[in-house]
Amino acid sequence: MSDTSRPVRVERRGPVQWIVIDREERRNAINEAVIAAIAGGVRAAAGDHSIRAVVLTGAGQRAFSAGADLKPGTGGAAFEFDFAEPRHYLVELFRDIERCDVPVLARVNGHVRAGGMGLLCACDLAIAADTATFGTPESGLGLFPMMILPHMIRVLPRRKLLEMCITGEAFSAAEALAMGLVNYVVPPAELDPKVEWLLGRIVDKSPTAVRLGKYAFHAMQDMAVGEALTFAEANIRLVSQTDDAREGISAFAEKRPPKWRER
Repeated sequence: MSDTSRPVRVERRGPVQWIVIDREERRNAINEAVIAAIAGGVRAAAGDHSIRAVVLTGAGQRAFSAGADLKPGTGGAAFEFDFAEPRHYLVELFRDIERCDVPVLARVNGHVRAGGMGLLCACDLAIAADTATFGTPESGLGLFPMMILPHMIRVLPRRKLLEMCITGEAFSAAEALAMGLVNYVVPPAELDPKVEWLLGRIVDKSPTAVRLGKYAFHAMQDMAVGEALTFAEANIRLVSQTDDAREGISAFAEKRPPKWRER
């Protein structure tokens, strides 16, 4: 049974920060306390240059996250708003994930619904168990997935996204892979080995190049092509002057593994 006083576990595993929504009995549903804890873990990773990646997942095998906790008395208050406050805690988390300069990987251990889809789409990479299903059922509750749309629009094909938002119908992991929602789909028994395989391909690369590259990626995605090219011209000069770039080029010429200097 999860400790309801600690709805999220933040664990350091070598160079990787794991963030686990630990509410298996509530299908890892999210509320303000859960979001605050996830955001704290993401911000801590962003501020620690010894961390090379973040993994976001849910406890157990049933659900990655079922979205907002709508059960009374669970601290949800998902659709109660302070109209004097212009910022919503879920949107602030999405901003934290985008500002985190290390890759954030979603380990999709089970079903993903509603706000859980927002968490998934905000992540940089995703690996899903083939038993997972996905959906945005808000329209059946008289709602619409407003706050998660900005990230979903960037990840999913327009017509498929409109269909899932309007109908609220769930779809399979195979369909999620075909739409580009996830990078890989594997049987549940192979989920953790696949996550470790992908993490291994991340943590051995230059941490400086990855941090600067993720920053540039997110900056460029909302720019016009001309602006993005100008931004790229300036940033390739910056990247080429880092100690990691000098070390990487030297190691390539000397046919040896690089020893990253993390600056």
